[in-house]
Amino acid sequence: MRGLSVLSSILIICVCQVAVRSQYYSDTVPYQPRPVVVTNLHFYMHEFTGTTAVVLTQANITTNDTSVPFATLVAVNDPLRTGPEPDSELIGNVQGISLLAGSNASSTQYIDFGFNTGKFNGSSLSVFSRGEAGLAVVGGRGQFEMATGTALFNPLLINATNVIIEFNVTVIHY
Repeated sequence: MRGLSVLSSILIICVCQVAVRSQYYSDTVPYQPRPVVVTNLHFYMHEFTGTTAVVLTQANITTNDTSVPFATLVAVNDPLRTGPEPDSELIGNVQGISLLAGSNASSTQYIDFGFNTGKFNGSSLSVFSRGEAGLAVVGGRGQFEMATGTALFNPLLINATNVIIEFNVTVIHY
């Protein structure tokens, strides 16, 4: 028993000596923040009802006096173009979902603007917001990492089969 206690004491002293004599090794690098970049984007989303925007589900409500049924979930995969014309240059696409949850056709949207040509090829912006006049940019990837900002939209054309929306997006990124 005495031998076990002597051995335990020696091990404890050795462990303490190692902890005291060792030092944490680190090369400290000073923090160098990346410069903030503000980018203004202008593009148009072209939606074709039933083709690029599809109703996934909606509530079974028998009395509904609005043009858009309450509690409708819509999936979108729309082209992004440089102009409102259907043959203008294709620069990317919009993918996401929209939940129409108000009696006045208000919506909550998660959409992702993906760019596949030009300066921002391979980058995307993520928007998650209530569908008011301005949507919140909550992130991105590629050149838009850590992005914040606002996506203002202006519906130019809304009819039974087509929707064209103009977007003016201000993005703050690094």
